[in-house]
Amino acid sequence: MARIIFDARWIGEHGIGRFANEVSARNKGFLKIKNGLKPTSPFDVFFITLYLAFKRGVYFSPGYNCPLLFLNRSVITIHDLNHIDIEHNSSFLKKIYYEFVMKRACKKSLKVLTVSDFSKRRICEWAGISSSRVLVVGNGVSEEFLNTESRVTNSEGEYILVVSNRKKHKNESRILSAFHMANIPSSVKLVFTGDPDENLENEIKRKNLQDRVIFKGRVGNSELASLYTESLFLLFPSLYEGFGLPVIEAMSSGTAVITSTTTSLPEVAGDAAILVDPENTEEIALAIGNLYYNPDLKKELIEKGFLQAKKFTWEKTAGLITNCLNNLKK
Repeated sequence: MARIIFDARWIGEHGIGRFANEVSARNKGFLKIKNGLKPTSPFDVFFITLYLAFKRGVYFSPGYNCPLLFLNRSVITIHDLNHIDIEHNSSFLKKIYYEFVMKRACKKSLKVLTVSDFSKRRICEWAGISSSRVLVVGNGVSEEFLNTESRVTNSEGEYILVVSNRKKHKNESRILSAFHMANIPSSVKLVFTGDPDENLENEIKRKNLQDRVIFKGRVGNSELASLYTESLFLLFPSLYEGFGLPVIEAMSSGTAVITSTTTSLPEVAGDAAILVDPENTEEIALAIGNLYYNPDLKKELIEKGFLQAKKFTWEKTAGLITNCLNNLKK
């Protein structure tokens, strides 16, 4: 196999960073790029091109970056097309980058990796490429979410967990409205990961929910695992996901899930979650009340969730990637 040059600058705790970290940990032979520009820099395309001009081997990016040249020895990863499909996540520069850099890379690179059948379909439609050029490798559940013992104890009382990041497609305004409408005790709290922004704070005040909504700030994997375990359930009615890691992380933690009927989420959740129309606030509110008052349903979802989550492992993802790289021309 040709030497693999892995872009380790993506490694981190969340999202693409977790994907990069888990794949890298299971492939010890990678030559890792650890320094240089941030891979999200608009100038990174030139940095990577220059780097590859002096390094032999196949370049493998676990994120959305790629070189201008040497695409014939590059494997790229596109987790989803939210920067194309969601207007408020886009910008003029992002549209230019995707149209003239990423689309070209989809057509000329050795292989395009992605994480769900939904994302694969969108990539093929958008880039106008054959489905044979795109390999679905999925995501997995990190170790912290598999070990439910010896977790940090939170003291929030009964709460519903929202794993989110203040981006509009996370549907937080409807989440607040549905929580406000739901027929559940006023002692039940809504816990968000991350810090509040001004819009969300104003909406909380308008609904007089200041005493019922908590923001946990930035949380690491261990604390997030504890939040999953101790929550009543995960509320994740996102409008758009390329995969939806919180769904399988919650399931692995023994936590029931409410999620969406849209994009990749039915594919990832299977029959192990309550699926709701994320644009129907009343439907979300009814699902909250139904799951809160129905312990048998909750138990059933937890049992199904454990089985569903086992379908997604980092060993499986890394194995698919390794096989793909092994089959490349030497």
